[in-house]
Amino acid sequence: MTSTLRPAVATETRKRPGRWLALCVLVLAVLLVAVDATVLGLATPYISEDLEPSGTQLLWIGDVYSFVIAGLLVSMGSLGDRIGRKRLLLTGATAFGLISVLNAYATTPGMMILARALLGVAGATLMPATLALIRNIFHDPRERSLAIGIWGATASAGTAVGPVVGGFLLEHFWWGSVFLINLPVMVVLVLVGRRLLPESKSPDPGPWDLIGVTLSLVGLIGVVYAVKELAAHGPGGAALAAGLLGAVALFCFVRRQLSLTKPLLDVRLFRNRGFSGAVLADLFTVLGMSGLVFFLSQYLQLVQGRGPFEAGLAEVPAAVGAVAAGLVAGRFARRFSVRTVVSGGLAAVGLALGVLTVLDRSTGYPLLGAALLVVGVGAGFSFTVTADVILSAVPKEQAGAASAVSETAYELGAALGIALLGSVVTGVYAGFTGPAGTPAAAHDSLGGAVEAAGHLPEHTAEALLTAARESFVDGLALASGAGAAVLLATAAAAWFLLRDQKLEA
Repeated sequence: MTSTLRPAVATETRKRPGRWLALCVLVLAVLLVAVDATVLGLATPYISEDLEPSGTQLLWIGDVYSFVIAGLLVSMGSLGDRIGRKRLLLTGATAFGLISVLNAYATTPGMMILARALLGVAGATLMPATLALIRNIFHDPRERSLAIGIWGATASAGTAVGPVVGGFLLEHFWWGSVFLINLPVMVVLVLVGRRLLPESKSPDPGPWDLIGVTLSLVGLIGVVYAVKELAAHGPGGAALAAGLLGAVALFCFVRRQLSLTKPLLDVRLFRNRGFSGAVLADLFTVLGMSGLVFFLSQYLQLVQGRGPFEAGLAEVPAAVGAVAAGLVAGRFARRFSVRTVVSGGLAAVGLALGVLTVLDRSTGYPLLGAALLVVGVGAGFSFTVTADVILSAVPKEQAGAASAVSETAYELGAALGIALLGSVVTGVYAGFTGPAGTPAAAHDSLGGAVEAAGHLPEHTAEALLTAARESFVDGLALASGAGAAVLLATAAAAWFLLRDQKLEA
C-alpha cells in the first residue's frame, strides 16, 4: 500500500470507533452456523434411532444443507451487495433461528431433510454477509487480517462449543433440543446487530439477475447430486441426466455473467491466480476432511461407546488448534509468505489424516487427540489466510460476491466430501457379514445395527455389533486415507498457485 493512501485509510478507520464491537456481533452469526453443523453430527445416532432413516436418507440429512447453501451462496452474496449486507444478515439470522425449531420437531426422515434444506436457504445469507461486512468495516489490512482470524477462530470455537453443549443436552433431553440452542444466539444477534452494525452495499449494483440465480442454483445442485449418486450407486440415468443438466446450467451461467455489465459474480476474478488458488484450496481441503468430520461422532459413540458429552469433549483439540492458528495466521503469512502457511497447513492436515488410517475399535485417545489437534492447527492456518487472500483480491463493493465464492467452495467441498468419502464409509460398512438373522436395516447404517441388536438374543447381538463396528472402522480408515491423499495433493497445488501471493501490508 502506498504512503499516499495511508491517510485515507486512517481516516476511514477513525470513522468506525465501534468496529470491534460490530465484529463481536458478526461472530455470533458464525457461531450460529458452526454450532448447528457440529451438533448435527453428534445427534446423528439419536436421529437415526428415532426417525429410522435409510442409509441414503441419513446421508441426505447430512449433506442437503450443504447442497442448498452451496447453490445459493453466490446469489445471496450478490443480493447483500445490492440490498444491504446488514439487512440480509439480520433477516437471515431470524429465519435461521425459526427454521431451527422445525429441525428440532421433525418427525420423519423426509421432514428432517426438508428442514435441513430450508436451513440451508437461511444459512446462505449469513456467512457471505459477515465476511463482506468485515471487509467494509476494517480498512487497515493488518486489522482486517486479525478480524478475519477472529472470525475463523469463532467458527472453530463453535465446533468445540457445539459438541460439548450438544452432548450435555443429548444426555439430559431429546435430540431436538440441540437445534433449539440456536434461538438465544439468534435473538442476541438480531437485537444487538440492529444497533451496532453499519449498513453497507454496492453504490451502483445493477439489477439482481434472477436468471443467473436460477442457473447457478440448478448448476451447482445438479452437479453435486450427480456426484453423490454416482459415488453411491454407480452410473445411472438419473445421475447422468442431473450431471449434464448441472454442467450445462453452469456453462450458461458463466457465459451470462461475462455478458452482463453488473453480474452476480464477476467470473473474471478467477483469472487472478491467487484468488483461484485460494478458492480451490478451500474446496479440496474441506472435501478431504469431510469423511472424518461427518463420521467421527459416530465412531466415538457407536464404536468406542462414549457418551455424547464425552464425545463432544473428545473433539475439542481440533477446535483449540484452529482457534490458536487462526489468530496468528495473518502475522505468519506476512513473515513467511502466503504459500508457506497455506501449503504447510494443508500438508499437516494430510499427514494427520494419514495417521488416522491406523484407527481401530480400541485406539487410545492420545493418538486421536493429537491427530485432531494437528488437523485443527493446519486448517486454521489455511482457511484464515485463504479468506484474507480472497477478500483482498476484490474492491470492497464486491466483497459480498467474493466472500460468497469462498463460502461456496467450503460448502461445495463439504457436500462433495460427504457424498464421495461418505459413500466410501457406507459402501465398506454395508458389506459386513453378520450372523444369521441379521436384519437388512443393520446394513444401512451403524445406528441401524445398534437398533437392530437391541431386538436380538445377546449372543447374536454381540456378534452383529462386532462385525458392524469393525466394518465401520475399516470404512473410516479408508476414507481417512483418501482424505490424506487429497490434502497432500492440494498442498502441492497451493504451493504453485499461491506463488508470489502476498497479504496487504
